Amino acid sequence: MANIKSQIKRNRQNEKRHLRNKSVRSELKTRARAAVQAAEAGDAAKAEEMLRLAQKRIDMAVSKGVLHKRTAARRKARLTKQVRTLLG
Repeated sequence: MANIKSQIKRNRQNEKRHLRNKSVRSELKTRARAAVQAAEAGDAAKAEEMLRLAQKRIDMAVSKGVLHKRTAARRKARLTKQVRTLLG
């Protein structure tokens, strides 16, 4: 246990950020999974909408500092490719 005030505060801040980042990452996975499932079902309109929402959330994660911009670009590209392949 830290006994320096600044480190105690830093630990509290880190815990808050960890919980916030964890929820953002969880939502990213959920949105991506929804887009893939819609594409697997063959529903092109719904898959496109889910893909758009997933990409939007990825961009928001970058703006919040949860993801690096290149990581986000890679994830969006892979997700788009996967959805397009499934839709045929």
